[in-house]
Amino acid sequence: MKEKEIHIKTGKKEFDEFYPLIRSFLQQARIEMVIDGEKITGYRTPDTNSLWIRDFSGMLRAVKYFETDLKSAVQHFADTQSKSGRIFDYVTVFPERLPYEKENWTKYVRVPVEADVEYRFIKAVFLAWQADGDDRWLEQIYPSMEKALFYVLRHPWRWDQKHGLVKRAYTIDTWDFAYTAGGHDWLQFQINGRTFWGVMHGDNSGYYEAFSIMAFINRYFGRDKQADKWEERARKIKKNMNELCWNGEFYTHFVKLTPVKIKGVDEEKQLSLSNPMDINRGAADHEKAVSIINEYLKRRRQTSAFAEWFSIDPPFPDGVFGDKKLKAGAYVNGGIMPLVGGELSKAAFENGFERYGVDILKRYFDMISSTGESYLWYFPDGSPSTKETSTSPEASSADAWGSSAMLYAFIEGLCGIGDRSKLFNSLQISPRWAAAGVDKAVVRASYAASGKSVGYTYTQGKDRISMDVLCAGGEVFFHVLLPENRKIKAVEADGYVLDYKETTVEKSLYADFHIKKKKKISLKILLTEEGF
Repeated sequence: MKEKEIHIKTGKKEFDEFYPLIRSFLQQARIEMVIDGEKITGYRTPDTNSLWIRDFSGMLRAVKYFETDLKSAVQHFADTQSKSGRIFDYVTVFPERLPYEKENWTKYVRVPVEADVEYRFIKAVFLAWQADGDDRWLEQIYPSMEKALFYVLRHPWRWDQKHGLVKRAYTIDTWDFAYTAGGHDWLQFQINGRTFWGVMHGDNSGYYEAFSIMAFINRYFGRDKQADKWEERARKIKKNMNELCWNGEFYTHFVKLTPVKIKGVDEEKQLSLSNPMDINRGAADHEKAVSIINEYLKRRRQTSAFAEWFSIDPPFPDGVFGDKKLKAGAYVNGGIMPLVGGELSKAAFENGFERYGVDILKRYFDMISSTGESYLWYFPDGSPSTKETSTSPEASSADAWGSSAMLYAFIEGLCGIGDRSKLFNSLQISPRWAAAGVDKAVVRASYAASGKSVGYTYTQGKDRISMDVLCAGGEVFFHVLLPENRKIKAVEADGYVLDYKETTVEKSLYADFHIKKKKKISLKILLTEEGF
């Protein structure tokens, strides 16, 4: 590992070794393919040796720190886009179902029941550009992004005109096989005349984020009228999603457009995996975010499972989705997923549950450091998935999808390094070490593709927080968590007194201020005891 990628030093093992351990999982997931004479570099899904844009777009939040080739895989999905705008789910050049399949042909697949592929493609483009910084590439690939979203907005399989929302077949959250009420003899990936339709909240939060990205890109290139249109689309889908899918406590798993009832499960109580993602994508406001997080905390207290990172809870009855292996507590039918834990941790950090965010990261580190393994999902008793218990052909012990979500929470949530644009030119620094019992920290993050970096030292004392920051020299927005029972007396940077705001997030107090056009910043947040 090169120190310039991610370097964390706190004196606490669970934080100092967090990145190196997860990086080892990600390294094992790296794949290369040669297609039409061009090398494609990406990171594989944990349950099959294929490059899925759905998984890879999430992994990019972690691999962007050490991978130099972020664009070839994303570009390949753009190059193979259909005339309609549809994006393939995955590509592989490896035999998938050994020993039965031995052919190493180039294979492309789109699972028809999935409605989320196009928004994940948009996010993948954005993350690759963010770390690489290639504006010409972004302009060149932009028409593919627009075409992909117009496909979703116009295709009768994807868009429900009545509600102004994305629809899909009745799957478990964002997964890729549909309920058929016994009308199909195995997992159903196709859409047909007997498809049960409905609205799944996670699709719509994903497209809310995708539309927002499109607005940002157009604004970045000075196309304000186009930016306004995408912002209006984002506003409408967010409004419609919250009106239709919010049940008062969390997002209803599947709002049915085709009437159907599955016996043996209380569907009204089903909490599904996209709920924390809805928060992190910005589709849930703070009040809804707090309600969702509290629901997870409640279920943690009530569950006998080793963690509350459910794919869905309560699960569906055994086998109703067409495969006996999909029993309650297995895989996406109630399995425990680090992918969910990472998203939940990030949401907790951002919404005043910082200690809960730290707690999730610590529990995950304890689990992976004791075994040197991380799986896509676990049974509720803590035993990991296996080839025999999974509906997919593999069960990798180096899950890059879930571990990358945990690293996302660690870097952007706890360490508080957030890129608001590209190459750290507009930066959010939100250290939350006070919630982790850390008084001193050294943090450095770099993008391998561009070499751009940011770093800070953090020291917390009784009467002050001191930070020295090295950055790109653009604009830096600070959002610094204060220790308990402390208030701000003053904020100073390089000897000058700064204007600031005290911001309360639930019971947490933050110091908010910003600094422009300085590559080196030495600041102090002077503190006083609450009540004085």
